[in-house]
Amino acid sequence: MLIDAHCHLLSSCYDNVEKEIEKAIQGGVKKLIINGFDVESSKEAVELSKKYKEVYAAVGIGPENVDTISDVDISTISNLSLSKKVVAIGEIGLDYYWTKENKDLQIKILKSMLKIAKNRKLPVIVHNREATDDIYSYLKEYNVTGIMHCFSGSVETANRFIKLGFLIGIGGVVTFKNAKKIKDVVKNIPLRAISLETDSPYLTPEPYRGKKNNPDKLPFIVSEIAKLKGITNADVIKQTGTNVRSKFDL
Repeated sequence: MLIDAHCHLLSSCYDNVEKEIEKAIQGGVKKLIINGFDVESSKEAVELSKKYKEVYAAVGIGPENVDTISDVDISTISNLSLSKKVVAIGEIGLDYYWTKENKDLQIKILKSMLKIAKNRKLPVIVHNREATDDIYSYLKEYNVTGIMHCFSGSVETANRFIKLGFLIGIGGVVTFKNAKKIKDVVKNIPLRAISLETDSPYLTPEPYRGKKNNPDKLPFIVSEIAKLKGITNADVIKQTGTNVRSKFDL
């Protein structure tokens, strides 16, 4: 089963979201998880999940949006998490690449999201950029599982998160010619620890790099993983689908 575990098919990213969802479905994607990153995008993800049987929602507040978040917003995310087709708290995390000035606030919001996940018994979808030690510490503290979205670390770091029970999210970057680091990760971690994602509309795989992404580009990611591991595309689709369904109520 071809599953996109992380995409942003949202009106803030596309002129016609319904058209993009239909395109993904026609492209062979059986299930996709639309990830919110703030209150409004999380609300939209939930509404889209109600409209399409193939669509599921993840709700959360990402690190790039913490400066404007109130207690009411956190309560809204908590309430949204009760929706029937919400399968994760995400996209959440820490990003020290863009700014460390609001590090304490990022951590505060992350902890509030992890608390919701813990209380609701939901997995998490985690953004991590230059914050590995802190991310690892908080995920371990709250004893949650899920996906490390758009993984860009080393094999050793991947194995640390795998031991915590996380899948390693692999997207279009793996198809880039200069992406040696993530290619090495794919080669050296078990297929049972990999999930597929596009992060649409971002990180479009080769040969469409530079254009707006859609989950229908998943087959290019599948083919690269299959080539790196010396297995068939069907093997990749079957196992990654099983992996995601083992974490999420799809």
